[in-house]
Amino acid sequence: MAPAEDKVAQQSNGLAQRNVHFHSSLSAAIEQAHAELWNTRIDKQGIVRDYVGETPTPEDCSLGRPNAMGWWSPIENGPMFTGTYLAAICERARRSGEAADREDAMRLAQGLLKCASVSEVPGFIARGVGTDGKCHYPLGSQDQIHPWFYGLHAYAASGVPDAEERRAVVARLTEVAEALEALNWKCPCDGAFKGQSRGDFKMFRHHGAVMYLSILRAMADVTNDPIWLERYHTALNERANKNGRTRLEICAEGYPYDREQIKNIDQNLLWIYVSSQGALSRLAGLETDETIRAQYRAGLAANARGALAVIGNYRRFDNNDTKLFGHANWRVAYPTWVPQATQAEAERLSSKADKEKCGERKGYESGYMRNPLAAASIVAFAGDETGRELIEGAIRHYDYSKIHMSEFLFAECAFYGLTIKE
Repeated sequence: MAPAEDKVAQQSNGLAQRNVHFHSSLSAAIEQAHAELWNTRIDKQGIVRDYVGETPTPEDCSLGRPNAMGWWSPIENGPMFTGTYLAAICERARRSGEAADREDAMRLAQGLLKCASVSEVPGFIARGVGTDGKCHYPLGSQDQIHPWFYGLHAYAASGVPDAEERRAVVARLTEVAEALEALNWKCPCDGAFKGQSRGDFKMFRHHGAVMYLSILRAMADVTNDPIWLERYHTALNERANKNGRTRLEICAEGYPYDREQIKNIDQNLLWIYVSSQGALSRLAGLETDETIRAQYRAGLAANARGALAVIGNYRRFDNNDTKLFGHANWRVAYPTWVPQATQAEAERLSSKADKEKCGERKGYESGYMRNPLAAASIVAFAGDETGRELIEGAIRHYDYSKIHMSEFLFAECAFYGLTIKE
């Protein structure tokens, strides 16, 4: 065989190997993913870590190392991942009836409550906590706060907490929601950035419209206070200055509406839409007005169409790949540090990586694990049978013991988002 032909044959064989599912069954895949997450990625507080790596210290959090957002650290996305995952675990507990699953849901809920208890700033939700169980980075975002509501709303409605615990959860939800209302739904900062905000729920994007509406509707659901339902209906019909579209119309357009503001959503950023798609599904389920519900269903379908086109990229992931995941040693991968007086300085610092020491594995997992599994979740949350074979194929494809990034939790989100086959 000629060298060129030999190379083509090797590439073809490698792709064929990647197309073979690692797991013989869907249940085997889910149980491996579940065990790996709980054995290595959930800290003693009940908060999901981004990956296995050194926990930031109080000094790191105070100085802003590797940066004041905590980006690239193991505690970058605690509420985002924990809240999104809690909704899936509540469904797991409902289906199984097992005490262990209920205990897992309780532990995750406690982790979310911890994120809301480590700051004296009303409405602030920490990204996670450092070595002392309290220190945290000063900058959060709506991408952390919304999944916090999403997960705790699912928990409050799940039947898992007893009456006393449910009251405590609802009280904390109410406290944070009222604080955000007082701040006109801007996300507050802590520490050296106290008095500033980072993120605005009233921004007119599909992502933001769903998040804002779903929080208001969730509060109406858990409190039965009519003020939240009034705020929800007002927010539905508020219009963007730029194009005059209402939030409800923006919900109906799906994430394609956001493409002008957020680049390359389909191939790289579907992961930030998982909890909002879950929340959109919940909005449709809670809505009693069929006209409004139809708009929500349109948005779910639009998102599913986009996501369906990229699930198949899971086939490009090789479970035997050995690229360097240098982020596990984040101090070495992000060696540059300077004081940061502004949020812009913190963002600039976050880009100063030693690319050689970071390695290529994070990008590899992002493209061929995180995005396909996020896409699978988005399609599953749409609530029909479209793409089921692809979703199941993606879930079964990975050897989860070899994954570094914790976003493989989307495998369980997708699985528990699927309707149960009778």
